[in-house]
Amino acid sequence: MTPKKTGSTRKKSKKSFKNKELVSHPRKKPAPKAVTKAAKPRIAVRRSPIHGRGVFAVTDIPKGARIIEYTGDRISHAEADRLYGDLHDGSSHTMLFAATDKVVIDATKRGGPARWINHSCAPNCEANEEDGRVFIDAIRRIPPGTELSYDYNLVLEERHTPKLKREHPCRCGARNCRGTLLGKKR
Repeated sequence: MTPKKTGSTRKKSKKSFKNKELVSHPRKKPAPKAVTKAAKPRIAVRRSPIHGRGVFAVTDIPKGARIIEYTGDRISHAEADRLYGDLHDGSSHTMLFAATDKVVIDATKRGGPARWINHSCAPNCEANEEDGRVFIDAIRRIPPGTELSYDYNLVLEERHTPKLKREHPCRCGARNCRGTLLGKKR
């Protein structure tokens, strides 16, 4: 007589749980992932009444807030002079930022939005260097729609003659505008 098969015809698993707690409790579902809203951008790049493109506050930015990092390729001062020396002679348009005595941040090709922040003689931001990085911070409250600006305070090696000041004109329109991007030599 042939024994009758009883039960399921599926193969039994070779795994065996010796710990009864694992077998007796139903499997817990993983907790749902928290749904996070994407942070609303605080700034936007658009056409500027000061010069070319500019960076504008989209939301209210409080005084003291860190707004953005000035990013780009990190090169030496010698490399910046080699690449852009002739190109920038007599031009006030530059996307280079001296981060330290040895490093220049070149935002010309691969820079972030901070490269579009324009100069003003009455700025609402300032640039701060920390460990070779440059950050743009608010020095007063900036309401939505306001263009961000900081004082470039350019200092050139040669004497700041009236002709050189005219070659680096300021277009900020502030009441106390000094008429040039050049700062005072120290």
